[in-house]
Amino acid sequence: MTVTKLITRRIEKPWGRRHLSPFFEDVPEDDEKIGEIWFETPDGRDPDLLIKYLFTSERLSVQVHPDDAAARAAGYARGKDEAWLVLAAEPHGTVGLGTVRPLSADELREAAIDGSIEQLIDWKPVKAGDFIYSPAGTVHAIGAGVTIIEIQQNVDLTYRLYDYGRPRELHLEEGVAVSNAHPFFVSDERHDLSRGRTLLSAGGKFVVERWRTGARLHLRPPRDRPVWITVIDGRAGDARSGETLLVEGDADLEAVPGSDLLVSYPGSEVATILEF
Repeated sequence: MTVTKLITRRIEKPWGRRHLSPFFEDVPEDDEKIGEIWFETPDGRDPDLLIKYLFTSERLSVQVHPDDAAARAAGYARGKDEAWLVLAAEPHGTVGLGTVRPLSADELREAAIDGSIEQLIDWKPVKAGDFIYSPAGTVHAIGAGVTIIEIQQNVDLTYRLYDYGRPRELHLEEGVAVSNAHPFFVSDERHDLSRGRTLLSAGGKFVVERWRTGARLHLRPPRDRPVWITVIDGRAGDARSGETLLVEGDADLEAVPGSDLLVSYPGSEVATILEF
């Protein structure tokens, strides 16, 4: 079978929300807040990428992820580059990316200990439609009131530098060791590849595209580069809004008119994955 509808796993987070609409059903008031919804393979495999939705009501911890080399040295399969497509943001919604000035390892450690890192993170305003690729080593935090689809290398490995006094474990030494604590400049690489097919990012650990289409999709991905299709709106195959397909090998999918699809696949270069 070459097309798999991924199953969802809801992750409770102290900074999460109960109001998830219009993307998912809201959570009852007596239930815990949901911060993340993960898309996973039904058979428990460990593919290269993980797609998830994030719903924030408070700021996430100031954190950093290691690159491949540092993660493997720590016993993990891979590091963690990640990318974010902003679906919705309240007024003054922000994402913290990089620091307002370069910090030495000692300065970063002290700022995390005394809390001044909150003011040293570069809190950038975001709005619906923004896309950001954040490579491993970037000191970052997601602000409150933001809804995001995150594409990441598939590893659950986060080093928290600062957590606003929440009673959760910090990882100062590990985090400082892998941090690039300097200003981060967001580059908008998007351009049209073909009609209805827009490239959002390439050149990192994975490629991200956005397709707005209503047609029969003839997918022909390379053998070693499976494709994740997240339906933001509409339908593709048997996946509807808020669902994700994993395509491994040739497949034909029908997308209803007006469908909005986020398409991700491993590797740094754009692949010829569609036949017309």
